[in-house]
Amino acid sequence: MRARDNPFSTDRVLRVRYRLRGESWDSLLSRLAALKYRGAIVGPEGAGKTTLLEDLEPHLVAKGFEVVSLRLTRELPRFEDGVLCELRRRLAPRHIILFDGAEQFSALSWWRFKRIARQAGGFIITSHRSGLMPTLLECRTDARLLASIVSELLNEPVERHERTADELFRKHHGNLRDALRELYDDWAERATDPAECQLPVADRFHDRTTACPRVG
Repeated sequence: MRARDNPFSTDRVLRVRYRLRGESWDSLLSRLAALKYRGAIVGPEGAGKTTLLEDLEPHLVAKGFEVVSLRLTRELPRFEDGVLCELRRRLAPRHIILFDGAEQFSALSWWRFKRIARQAGGFIITSHRSGLMPTLLECRTDARLLASIVSELLNEPVERHERTADELFRKHHGNLRDALRELYDDWAERATDPAECQLPVADRFHDRTTACPRVG
């Protein structure tokens, strides 16, 4: 199977956007405005923080902001030389900073960055922990959400995937990104076996996850 034909390929998973629960985009944007466009999207890994931050961008552009997107990760925990100097030089009130991965900063680096960010008209971060800025939204996941994403990617009823989703959710401690990666691997491996391909999708996944000794 070609990677692009896998229903859990990266490009297909990235088409699944963040699903607000309990509020609308209008209410979220109203709360953000009340925070003067300065706040944090908080949650554990794989909870959708990056996706939500990306989905905020067009709404902010529609309000007249010019977005400056920045990102740090465990693999790239600091900015390249010159990035912060250029940021300090160009920032203006028309800009809004969307900063993914603020938890990578040390306390001193965070303090320095916040001083630079004062020049912008808005500053929104993602972080694994609360306390860096006022919390705009706390991203949470559950097995039902995972099941709905799987059903969307496979175009199948959500009920067919609830049992597998529950097992994967517990195994990966709520990290939906890691759960979907395992489904990608499962699909790629089992798609090479004609006998397995005759089974319904949910049964193929359930057989694999329940038989695997890694499942808690």
